[in-house]
Amino acid sequence: MSVFAKASVSRSVRAVITGVAMVGVSALLLTGCSSNSAAPTASDKPAASGDAKAIKAGDRKLTLKVGTILPQSGALAFLGPPEEAGVALAVKDINDAKLGLTIEPVYRDSGDTTTDTATVSVTDLLSQKVTAIIGAASSGVSKTVIDQITGAGVVQFSPANTSADFTKYPDKGLYWRTAPSDLLQGEVLGNKIAEDGNSTLGLIVLNDSYGTGLADSTTKAFEAAGGKVVAKSLFNEGDSNFAAQIAEVTAAKPDAIALITFDQAKVITPALVGTGYPGKKLYFVDGNLSDYSKDFAPGLITGAKGTLPGLDVGTLGDFTTRLKSINPTLTDYSYAAESYDAVVLIALAAYAANDVKGQSIADYLRQVSGGTGKGTKVKDFKSGAAGIAKGKQIDYDGFSGPVTFDENGDPTEATIGVYEYKADNTYKRIN
Repeated sequence: MSVFAKASVSRSVRAVITGVAMVGVSALLLTGCSSNSAAPTASDKPAASGDAKAIKAGDRKLTLKVGTILPQSGALAFLGPPEEAGVALAVKDINDAKLGLTIEPVYRDSGDTTTDTATVSVTDLLSQKVTAIIGAASSGVSKTVIDQITGAGVVQFSPANTSADFTKYPDKGLYWRTAPSDLLQGEVLGNKIAEDGNSTLGLIVLNDSYGTGLADSTTKAFEAAGGKVVAKSLFNEGDSNFAAQIAEVTAAKPDAIALITFDQAKVITPALVGTGYPGKKLYFVDGNLSDYSKDFAPGLITGAKGTLPGLDVGTLGDFTTRLKSINPTLTDYSYAAESYDAVVLIALAAYAANDVKGQSIADYLRQVSGGTGKGTKVKDFKSGAAGIAKGKQIDYDGFSGPVTFDENGDPTEATIGVYEYKADNTYKRIN
């Protein structure tokens, strides 16, 4: 079954969900461095449409210094390699285009919320005069540094933050993301669990903005579809023993259990199945949907399902092959496309502004995404920059799909994939 749903709320979110069977739902309810060039002034015939800013035609000569705070350590370290590969591939493509914009990347670790790694990394990056920072992956980590980054007039652009809290955060217009809010993922997950015939649900949840937010939206969707959440047990980042949470949730005898965690799932899952709970009745989320072939006994979670924002990487041509040319060890591509697109959008915004200052980039990010301007569709940096050099408005759609920003820096279109685990504990897309 294929469902294409539109939602209209304060953020005007449009969701495109391919192949997800929805239960009783007809619509998703989401209720540098330096530059030798100055910011552009209107040309004789600037490209302008509606509330879009004018774009000055002409060549550029820009150097853009971009930092990253992606997880090289901590509970989301499995996401670091694909995200950093996505950044590195975008930097290569942009620099290889030789269109007058050169990116100088600086890679740093974000760690997780049990350390101050992200703060140390951001302090270092700001001292190096970056004007945009990609990351963090964790919503909780981003909350610890967003004021530091945006307060310095630097763009923060996350490829993986999904907490709804960022939508109205007072970020001076400098925070952006290519990942959709958990309001959407929770809607899909809750309905998928109900669609699979489960009447009751237990939740084991990371106690941070990501975990509790996604748990709330999943609960709302599942119960709207006629189910009942019979148990929810929280744990904190840094905890290593989850016996109490497992005992609390299994005591309620739920038909299914959703694990809304990060890599704590590596410990929770075998312990949970060890109590006799069937692995096929587990549901995973973007924070823990991973290749467990080296972690779990064969067949442990055969038939378990999970959700992950993003297009099916199998439909993206040679994108994964090119990512592996950056990092040959990659086996997981979660948020690689979103990371790639974050870099390209920042570069296109700088190119449109003819300036690499953080505020100048932010001023054009919505526009180059197609949120304003009614521009011509482009699918890579080279064609987008070529159009901008001619004074034209553009609308970038990348490997993560259509990225059309609203006034809050949120994407207004998104795709949520549903995956199922095979006997070898790797997963495949089923929608």
